[in-house]
Amino acid sequence: MSLLPVDDALAQILKGVKPLSAEDVPLTNASGRVLSGPLKAQRAQPPFAASAMDGYAVRAADIADVPVTLKVIGEAPAGHGFSGRLTKGTAVRIFTGAPLPRSADTIVIQENTETDTAGTVTVMKTATKGSFVRAAGLDFRKDEILLPRHTVMGARQIGLAAAMNHDRVQVVRRPSVALLATGDELVEPGSTPREDQIISSNTLAIAAMVARFGGEPVDLGIIPDKAARIEKAIERAAGADILVTIGGASVGDHDLVQAAMEKSGIQIGFWRIAMRPGKPLMFGRRGEQRVIGLPGNPVSAMVCTRLFILPLIAKMTGDTRSFDPVTAVLGSGMKTNDQRQDYIRATLARGDQGELVATPFPRQDSSMQRVFAQADCLIIRRPHAPAAKAGEQVRVLLLDF
Repeated sequence: MSLLPVDDALAQILKGVKPLSAEDVPLTNASGRVLSGPLKAQRAQPPFAASAMDGYAVRAADIADVPVTLKVIGEAPAGHGFSGRLTKGTAVRIFTGAPLPRSADTIVIQENTETDTAGTVTVMKTATKGSFVRAAGLDFRKDEILLPRHTVMGARQIGLAAAMNHDRVQVVRRPSVALLATGDELVEPGSTPREDQIISSNTLAIAAMVARFGGEPVDLGIIPDKAARIEKAIERAAGADILVTIGGASVGDHDLVQAAMEKSGIQIGFWRIAMRPGKPLMFGRRGEQRVIGLPGNPVSAMVCTRLFILPLIAKMTGDTRSFDPVTAVLGSGMKTNDQRQDYIRATLARGDQGELVATPFPRQDSSMQRVFAQADCLIIRRPHAPAAKAGEQVRVLLLDF
């Protein structure tokens, strides 16, 4: 069987995927969620003409010639508007955020005034009409759509939604992502492994990536290399939107996952990709459920998660943020590539002209998690790419997780 190109593999995984159903959540729980529809302002901001500074609300006509002394007829702190009306020769002491009194059209900042104990204020410097006045609706008007469908709700978007007077929002449901690690050699972090065992790190890393990009990870634990146990775990994951198996995706005598998937009714679409790291990656479907079998090598598993699982979650949630590569220049040379698309771990820095400079690590073994943790990006090397020199342009995938 020939190896499937990376782009073709991703296209198969994403084919026919649509955003999941919507759900209503409190704004306090909306961080990282994706709006299922547009969000309108329920009121204007500000809802009234307001003072932008501490000072005095006046009529511009009364301060055309300065100095001029005005009678102070009241005070307007924020949250407590002045109920009266300005007449000729009067002013109101006002504070930032307070509503502009009726008939007032200008704010004179307090630094340009002198006060006395007789209930008057002397304006020492004139101001043009409308100075330091925030017009009603300056920020937004009622019924304006400020957050369109598919907006990812970060801190700024949540703040805006709150200002629009929303305490709940409609968001796309998070896809549930069942994570199933296999292997007799694996033990949980914090355990005391035998000499022939290793610590399981993939599930925690992938769960963190899934959660950060909008999925809901469900850890099914470590399943030993026994066909019946693997089949049972796969059945337990039948209700998940995405099933991710970790390890056992190759063709060795102890790689039992593919057979267990097929026995559980999963239709395998492909299981080998022309990429490094991550060649033994499987993809299948069980109804609407997408099933991805990751290799067990930690770097391979995380690179494949970045390439295939995160875009799948994004499509299920309607997240339109780009997962595409960006352009950088090489900080050091690279050799000719072979027939597989390579993803080279590299650091990223700014050059003298502000350009991104990607410098590959000298060792690229797919088991080296320290290198992967220190990397900022993956340099994409196309199949049969010729040798490249420092300074040449390359495409890189950011490791922003």
